[in-house]
Amino acid sequence: MASLRAEIDAVEHRAVRTVELGGRAVVASVAVFVLIIGHLLPWMGTAAGWEVLLGQGDAAGKAGMVPRLFAATSVLFGIAASALTLITRRWGMAWIAALGGWFASVDGVLAIWTRQSTAGLTSPGPGIGLVISEIAMVVLAVLWFRTAWSRT
Repeated sequence: MASLRAEIDAVEHRAVRTVELGGRAVVASVAVFVLIIGHLLPWMGTAAGWEVLLGQGDAAGKAGMVPRLFAATSVLFGIAASALTLITRRWGMAWIAALGGWFASVDGVLAIWTRQSTAGLTSPGPGIGLVISEIAMVVLAVLWFRTAWSRT
């Protein structure tokens, strides 16, 4: 009887640590894919998101600091943490993706704002990839917060 109780407790412990994603898994997967596409499109002038992340081309210098931070946080939390959460379905990873996703979303708004305010008349503002990446990040942040909060 004690071994049966221990087995039931182990199953309960595993169930408490995991989240059931259901249809949210598809939405998260599509949003991660859109975020990846956003990193391939132009963010600053002709520099794509991955070039901004590496500080190459038009992203070199002080003007690219906030977009570079957004590129790093969106890759870390939007792509990596989301992928790990989808794979492991752990409740703790959902919280990491949610909190990091909101940080990246706020940083994305600041990146767009700095591109609009510091670009001036001679250089282009935020590229389409930056805007698409920000929208995907907000979708991911909302999705992971709803998922993580549903377990409390």
